[in-house]
Amino acid sequence: MTCIAEKKHLHIGVLALQGAFREHVDHIKYLGHQPVEVRNVKALSEIDGLIIPGGESTTMGKLLNDFEMLVPLKELISSGLPVWGTCAGLILLAKNIENDSTVHLAAMDVTAVRNAYGRQLGSFKTNTSIGNVISDFPAVFIRAPYISKCDNSVEVLSLVDDKIVCARQDNMLVTAFHPELTDDTRMLEFFIDTFINKN
Repeated sequence: MTCIAEKKHLHIGVLALQGAFREHVDHIKYLGHQPVEVRNVKALSEIDGLIIPGGESTTMGKLLNDFEMLVPLKELISSGLPVWGTCAGLILLAKNIENDSTVHLAAMDVTAVRNAYGRQLGSFKTNTSIGNVISDFPAVFIRAPYISKCDNSVEVLSLVDDKIVCARQDNMLVTAFHPELTDDTRMLEFFIDTFINKN
């Protein structure tokens, strides 16, 4: 894990309806912030930013709807709540999904391709750079999506095999990979410093 400096104590939410949220919680604790496992609308009002973890995007979208969180969360994101979607979180935030008419939060001007690397490369790890901020980041891909198209307002931060795997737009950050599955907390620090602390 990386060394950290003294920082403002934040309440960082992790959507905890389904998927790999516990590793995000552990990283937030390590950086000295308070993780909030978000399972209802009330918890959304208690956070400075939100991480939408990897998992099964269709199931997560259904649960958001069942727990009456989908519309309130979409409104909060539209109002500027910092949000970071990893893997399935990228799909939930995308305004378009290739070969699928069902969208969920539909907040980010990107088109996502689900399970894009196929069976042979279903899971792999490679180093990538995130803009000019992070170099040699160990990116873990597990049945990962990627972004096939994006609006001009979207800033592409990382490509792997010429595919967009990390991007940002306004208060939103997405990664096709799983930073929480490594000991490297630089992506989380980037989200906190660039998206949450600037608010």
